[in-house]
Amino acid sequence: MHSLKVPCLLLWLLLGPSIVLGQATSSPVGTNSLSHITKEALGVFSWMNPPKQYTLSEGTLSVTAEQGSDFFINPEDQTPAANAPYLYREVRGDFVAVTQVWPNFAAMWNACALMVHLDERNWIKFAFENSDATGPSVVSVVTRGVSDDANGAILADQESLWLKIIRKGDIYALHWSANGKDYKLARLAAMPEYSSVKIGLEAQCPAEGPAEHVFSHFSLEKKTVENLRKGF
Repeated sequence: MHSLKVPCLLLWLLLGPSIVLGQATSSPVGTNSLSHITKEALGVFSWMNPPKQYTLSEGTLSVTAEQGSDFFINPEDQTPAANAPYLYREVRGDFVAVTQVWPNFAAMWNACALMVHLDERNWIKFAFENSDATGPSVVSVVTRGVSDDANGAILADQESLWLKIIRKGDIYALHWSANGKDYKLARLAAMPEYSSVKIGLEAQCPAEGPAEHVFSHFSLEKKTVENLRKGF
């Protein structure tokens, strides 16, 4: 994978993802749900657009996103795309969802994302993406019938990132962290009223692929966060 430097990748292949990636997962929020599922037994999880290739091993999900895969309703011409692999679970009420992502940045717009999906015209995609404008960056896409496209912090030296989405009622706070401890607010958005939503992991490769992306943590806590801007 282009995004993992060669020594790190060799260790990962030889010793397993928990050895190398575990260095950055010392204090995640909540229990890693990926540790409790397999390809044969996904439990409460389901696939939207199941990938042709993926592995689940020792709490790490590796997904191959095919060329042309994305979630985006283009504001310029209304062209919709909703074909990227998305592993999700349904949840009601307030929650805090956290993932650690290791995107393959070999091509433009490649990304790993934490995504809230309400219906086919309403979702939030919070990504670590190889933006055409800013390179590896925090990118958020809020879709309410049509998508916007908002570039945030530029993180050219980062290989991985922690992404957090907090739901309180119908308001969603998007936070990111380089180390899994110190989070920064990227965006605050209101969405249509839904009692139950989908929350999970999206892997995309819109331009040139395929690309293999890695998620080394996913946790979901059902709780209410009082201060959405601070995240606690």
